Amino acid sequence: MRWLALAAGAALVVIAFLAGARVADTREGLLAEITALLAGLGGVGLILYGWVAPSMRARTTSSRPVIARPTSVQIRSANELLIGAVGLLVASALIAGIALSSGLTWALMGLVLLLPMFIGSAYLCVRFLRAPQRDWRIDIQRLTHHR
Repeated sequence: MRWLALAAGAALVVIAFLAGARVADTREGLLAEITALLAGLGGVGLILYGWVAPSMRARTTSSRPVIARPTSVQIRSANELLIGAVGLLVASALIAGIALSSGLTWALMGLVLLLPMFIGSAYLCVRFLRAPQRDWRIDIQRLTHHR
């Protein structure tokens, strides 16, 4: 299923590029532009789904009962606070730049588009501050390397 989504997404992106080549200041050009935008949107969505969606084979259910493991208290690192604060600063700077260059209407639209970034960054900050155990050290190596 994932490979089908990747192939369909790639085909839609190719269609978007082909339709984009026919964009002109005519009625047919307008239709080509709409086709390019919608095909590009659908293609990128399908490609992301194909890359990110979990495999169906990994979701096999078993008849064994699920045993709940005791949850351990996780020590929150100051890395979460740093990433959240930087995310809030970047989003605020982007909104301020839009407001100064384009006005409040466009800044409001930018705020709506950046709302997930604001919420995610604020969540990281709050999760660190409300954690029962916190480590105030910032581990640069953990920030820059994947696990």
